[in-house]
Amino acid sequence: MNSTLSRITFLAPIAAVIVAVGGCSSMSERDKSTAAGAGVGAVGGAVLTGGSAVGTVGGAAVGGVIGNQVGKDKK
Repeated sequence: MNSTLSRITFLAPIAAVIVAVGGCSSMSERDKSTAAGAGVGAVGGAVLTGGSAVGTVGGAAVGGVIGNQVGKDKK
């Protein structure tokens, strides 16, 4: 049971980001990349710090910046 709960806890934010980004058709590619980067960064930060709020927020910030820079060249 613990393994199932752990898997759901890990996959739920990823699924939420995919649905949120997919539903934002009016967003630019750069905005979508920023949002996706922030979501992935938040999950990565949470995993690396054992669910720490500071790690999650820090990961989201770093991921958002990286996603923003990657998305600036997409047209």
